[in-house]
Amino acid sequence: MTVVARFDDLAPGTATKVDVNGTAVALVRIGDDVYAIGDTCSHANVSLSDGEVWCDEKQLECPRHSSAFSLETGVPATLPATQPVPVFDVTVVNGDVVVEVRS
Repeated sequence: MTVVARFDDLAPGTATKVDVNGTAVALVRIGDDVYAIGDTCSHANVSLSDGEVWCDEKQLECPRHSSAFSLETGVPATLPATQPVPVFDVTVVNGDVVVEVRS
C-alpha cells in the first residue's frame, strides 16, 4: 500500500493522476469517497484523469472518445470501449490517501 495524496488536496468531482509503483492511477473524489482506477483508457492510449467525472453515475469519461468507466468496477458503460480498466483498493488513513496496486 502506498500513500499517494492528501485527501484534502483532492478537489471534489475531479480526477487526479498519480503514480503507484510505476502504475498510472486516476484518483477520483466524490464527496467523502475516493476511487482509484487505471488511468489509461482501454480503447485508446489516453489518460482518463483528463476526462470528466460523472458524480451521480460514479463514472469517469475518457476525454478522447467519451467512453465512461465505472469507478467501482472499471467496466465501460458506453462505447467505443469494451474492455474494463483495473480498479484498485483505496482507503483514507489519517487524511492520507492510500492505494494498493497488486501485480
